[in-house]
Amino acid sequence: LVTGASGGIGRAISQAFGKIGWHVGVHYYQDQPAARTTLELVVNAGGNGNLYHADVREAESVRRMVDSFSSCASGPLALVCNAGIGQSELLVRHADEIWDNVIATNLTGTFHCLRAMAPSLLARGAGSIIVIGSHTGFHGATGQSAYATSKAGLIGLIRTAALEWGPQNIRVNLVLPGWQKTNLTEGIFPDGTGWTDHALQHPPTIEEVVGTIVHLARLKDVSGQ
Repeated sequence: LVTGASGGIGRAISQAFGKIGWHVGVHYYQDQPAARTTLELVVNAGGNGNLYHADVREAESVRRMVDSFSSCASGPLALVCNAGIGQSELLVRHADEIWDNVIATNLTGTFHCLRAMAPSLLARGAGSIIVIGSHTGFHGATGQSAYATSKAGLIGLIRTAALEWGPQNIRVNLVLPGWQKTNLTEGIFPDGTGWTDHALQHPPTIEEVVGTIVHLARLKDVSGQ
């Protein structure tokens, strides 16, 4: 089940799981046509799946989505928490409603997904959860106070979940995909000279990002990382 799968990184992740023949739950909130395109790409890649609508900010909406997905998927389950939104506003000008929405979507929404998926994972005695984090969660970024805070909160969330569910062989990890050209980074994506803090002087390709996520989902002995 890939949240935020209607575009960008979520679409690429979904397609990558389709390539290895998995059943993929394509989650969306508002853009159903884009989610259908993602599902078509999954099927064309060799997988299968269904569309799942939910507002990750609402616990009951997430629970219904997860219950529906779990009843359709057999074998080990994987959850990729990718849904998120950004913001670009200096801290002193930050509106309460923007702060609340970013935290509710990126952090509380991930909490809702983990909590809702836990019963199915515990019942099967195995599974993988991968949360998409951000460099800003570790280092901050000008104009990104709510976004950075939401991503920093994910670090504590995944480490706690990994400790609580590790005895049942449920692995929980965080992946930082680096800068990727998506709707979220439109207008702020660095230019060709903006990679001075990268050892290779460029960000990872989306192919390497999704390849890492698929590989991590299948590893049996890595968690809390």
